[in-house]
This record gives sequence, structure tokens and C-alpha cells, in this order.
Amino acid sequence: MTAPRVSFVSLGCPKALVDSERIITRLRAEGYEIARKHDGADLVVVNTCGFLDSARDESLAAIGEAMADNGKVIVTGCMGATPELIREKHPGVLAITGPQAYESVMAAVHEAAPPAHEPFVDLMPPQGVKLTPRHYAYLKISEGCNNRCSFCIIPALRGDLVSRPAADVLREAERLVKAGVKEILVISQDTSAYGVDVKYAPSLWQEREVRTKFLDLARELGEMGVWVRLHYVYPYPHVDEVIPLMAEGKVLPYLDIPFQHASPAVLKNMRRPAHQEKTLERIRRWREICPDLAIRSTFIVGFPGETEEDFGELLDWMDAAKIERAGCFKYEPVAGARANELGLDEVPEETKTARYDRFMARQQAISASLLKKKIGRRLPVIIDEAHGTSARGRSQFDAPEIDGAVHISARRPLRTGDIVTVKIDRSDAYDLFGQAV
Repeated sequence: MTAPRVSFVSLGCPKALVDSERIITRLRAEGYEIARKHDGADLVVVNTCGFLDSARDESLAAIGEAMADNGKVIVTGCMGATPELIREKHPGVLAITGPQAYESVMAAVHEAAPPAHEPFVDLMPPQGVKLTPRHYAYLKISEGCNNRCSFCIIPALRGDLVSRPAADVLREAERLVKAGVKEILVISQDTSAYGVDVKYAPSLWQEREVRTKFLDLARELGEMGVWVRLHYVYPYPHVDEVIPLMAEGKVLPYLDIPFQHASPAVLKNMRRPAHQEKTLERIRRWREICPDLAIRSTFIVGFPGETEEDFGELLDWMDAAKIERAGCFKYEPVAGARANELGLDEVPEETKTARYDRFMARQQAISASLLKKKIGRRLPVIIDEAHGTSARGRSQFDAPEIDGAVHISARRPLRTGDIVTVKIDRSDAYDLFGQAV
């Protein structure tokens, strides 16, 4: 009997990608083949994103494409938390499950295309199936979120914070390292809140107890001999404790902090956690401890009630903070978000666009100035793409897919996944260029 074939679509953020990896690992463990095309597969699984209206539209389009090409479709992920929206557009889908509902997804797959064999006979790589390149991997340490930001519906989609025991996370990290992963990207909805829900309960790892806590986990990961990159770190006071680990080279000198804005009035309307902390002063202190620290963040312009004065405060903050990487989004209303009920004035679309353009121009100038200072330095670079003696990689200051790149030329052939030393010759607004030495 031939193995059933499942085509898989993964949409959304790295946290959803980890969900997809777990589902595909389960499918492969039970003997299913993963098909490259919908046409000819026994069924299609679509892992959706439902955070913004534009993401919902993309998810509905992907479901429609799978229905047209195959007809047997199981929907999971964030949009699965609002099944009525999916059924209204695509009444013929086989099943709809919410995010992290791995058992429900597998039950739906079993019903639509039963496994062809005894599942415990097949061999699986110990690290499971990864959807990222071999040399880096996302490590999800918790599910859900306890914050109630007014523009966000993630807690409604994924529930409150549920932290994984530290020992479980470290075992997964160890398996990834043994499989050849050189860079671990730590992710969750709120990484620095890790363990709050379990009161930082310890678990047994290598014959000692490790607390389910942000600092303790970072310290243990820092002993594994690979790059460790911290994402989605809200700037709670205890984040200060991890900066010395960066200065010591235990974890990468990189913090992804979703500041979202700088105006106290806008942050209050956004209901942002930790927004009251004096961020500029803390950034200054962090850089005193770890001068190489790179900070990336995301910002929203055009939030309801944002005035020109509020936006000016944001630009002034950017000039003062001089963060290395910044992304910007024009505010989109999200169905079910509390921001819709605040009674604040909507910002006209043309004003949002103008503010977005001004923000990006300001950040581009800051980025170009900071990157120019790296000319002449020798930096370790992990190679993402190699073509003989030329390659594209990332420095310790750049996360995959969202930050800049280092373009490398070399006298010898380079390989994807290698970490090489590169002497930086020149820079532009976002990227560095240099020679492997």
C-alpha cells in the first residue's frame, strides 16, 4: 500500500512555522509523504495566519487555491480560531482546527487519508522535520500571551501564556545542535515573560535543576556552542540581566524588542506592557555593558488618535536611540481588537503613508550611518547562500529574512552553513560587503 501524500502550506510568522514543523514531523513519523504540489496529493493542510485583515485575505486565498487544485483541505492555525469566516467563504473544507491543535489536525488527517502502516516502525531524524535551512532553526519556548495590547488579537487566537519546561526546551535545542544547526532563534509571543505562568518552576536538565526563566534559559543555551538569537523580547526590567551574557559572547549581541511607538499617549492607547520603562536610558546602559549590541524593533504608524506631535516624538526617539534595525507597519484595524472600541480618531490613509515614508527615510539614514562604522572590521558571518567563491550571509547583528545581509567574495569556495570571518570593505543603507579572510 502506497503512503498517503499530504501537501502543506505554512503562512504567517516564525511561531506558526514551528507549528508547521511539528505537524509535518508527526505526519512523516506516521509514514505520510509531503507533496510539493496540491494536485495529485491525497489532501492539503493549510496553516493560516489571522493577525491582520490582509493576513486573513492571504489565508482565505490559499485555502481557495488548495480547494481548486485538490478539493480535500484541512485548515489549522490562527484563523482556525474563527471557523465561521472560513466556512462562509469555503464551506467545503474537511476540517478546521485552531492554533497548536496538533492532535486535532492529525485526527482530521487520519480520517481523510488513513496512514498506510504501523507508525512506530518508521525512522525519523531525532530533531524532527525542519522547514528552515539546515544551519539555523527556530526554538519556540512558549505558546500564547498574557498581554492585552489593544491592537492585537493573539491572546484570543492562541490563549494565555503557556511556558514549556526549561528541560524540554534545552533537550530540543541539544537535538538541533547535534543535527548540525549553527544558529538557534529563540521565539515566542513574549520571550521575556517566559516562566511567569509556572512561577519559574525548575525542571531537571543534565542532573541539575534549571528554572523556567528567561535569564536561566539564555545562560544554558549559551553553553551549547552555537549562535543564540533572542526575539520578541519585551523590555521588562529583568531583561537587563541578559546583557552581560551578550558581552561575554554567550548569546548574540542582538535584541529584538517590539517597541511599537515612543509617544507615551500612543503607547497608553496601545496598552503596551513595559512602555513606562525609560527605554532610552536603558539602551544607553545596555550599550555601555555590551558596545556591540544591535537592537531591532518594529513600529506602527497611524494608530488611531496618533497626532503629528506623537509622530514627531517617535522620530525624535529614533534619532536618540539609533537602533540598528527597524521595521514599520501602517496600522490596520483588526476585527475583534479593542482598539476599535477606544473611540479614537482614525488616521487618514494618506497620512499613514506619508508617516511611513518619513519613518523609513529616517531609519535608512540611521542604518547607513551605523553600518559605515563597520567598514574595516572583521566580523563572523554565517553563510545562508553560497555560489562558489561568492556568498550571501549574515553577521551576528542580522536575523534571517528580516534584517540585512553580508555579501562576501572569497579566494576559496564557500559552503552554506559555514561561519567565516569577513573583512568589511564597504556598506550601503542596509547591507555590508567584504572579503572572507
